[in-house]
Amino acid sequence: MKMLLDVAWVVAGAAALWFGAGWIVSAATRIARRLGIGELIVGLTIVAFGTSAPELAVTVGAALEGRSDISVANVVGSNIFNLGFILGGVALLSAIRTSRVLVVRDGGMLIGATMLLLWLMRDLTLSRADGLVLMAALVAYLLLLWRSGEAPVADEELDDEPYTWRDLPRLALGLALVLGGGKLLVDGGVGLAQDFGVSEWVIGVTIVAMGTSAPELATSMTAALRGKHGLTAGNLIGSDLFNMLAVLGVASALRPLSVNAAARVDLWVLLAMVLVVVAVMRHGWRISRADGALLLLLASGRWALTLLP
Repeated sequence: MKMLLDVAWVVAGAAALWFGAGWIVSAATRIARRLGIGELIVGLTIVAFGTSAPELAVTVGAALEGRSDISVANVVGSNIFNLGFILGGVALLSAIRTSRVLVVRDGGMLIGATMLLLWLMRDLTLSRADGLVLMAALVAYLLLLWRSGEAPVADEELDDEPYTWRDLPRLALGLALVLGGGKLLVDGGVGLAQDFGVSEWVIGVTIVAMGTSAPELATSMTAALRGKHGLTAGNLIGSDLFNMLAVLGVASALRPLSVNAAARVDLWVLLAMVLVVVAVMRHGWRISRADGALLLLLASGRWALTLLP
């Protein structure tokens, strides 16, 4: 009975994060436009941070509760899930075209951010100073995007609906759903770890990470079904960057994070996944169906090794 309840908390939490993140982005975007804020600023701030709201809520919430393993594992696992299951799954449906800017600038930044995180966590801790370093790297990336006149989200994903008074309560409800959903997901994840006798790191890097990636999964699959496959790679890379630099930066700046030794393996897996993704994006300037199958295979293999006793 307890296991079923824990599963219910995880499912309910993931659903709340999914709806809440969507309402935050759409309502905040329309409110910002109403206030005369430009599209670039909206893309650089509201949309970019809004899509990482589930990871932020879960990671910061877990950190404040002293559950560092779930806090860090959520981000590492979410990034692996984004690049392996989501990007690989979309590419399996249809090849994704890439570009030199996406590969060199954004792909290069993703490699650099992952290597920075790996180096900062060489002692299995993220201190407050480490958090400030991660946030400084985020500011540098945003300034780079600002100077290039681009946001880390495609214009096609910005909400074009006009502002109405309902956007204010929708924004408040979205925030409440994200915060509440994050709490349910963490509590359910901790319960599942106890039910199955595994570490909180294992549950965090798999089940909890999958739950916080629900909005990215829904957005990417919707774009793919509409034939907008090109949106996926850039948006997932942007999401992974914000997860590492903003989410972990904020969480560790609020409270230092220490994790168990299992983190080392998954951090190296994440770096390997990032290098493979950037390599396949550069090869022929596209992610082919075969590349998508490879990414899915790598992510599935890692999940199997993590969950199997």
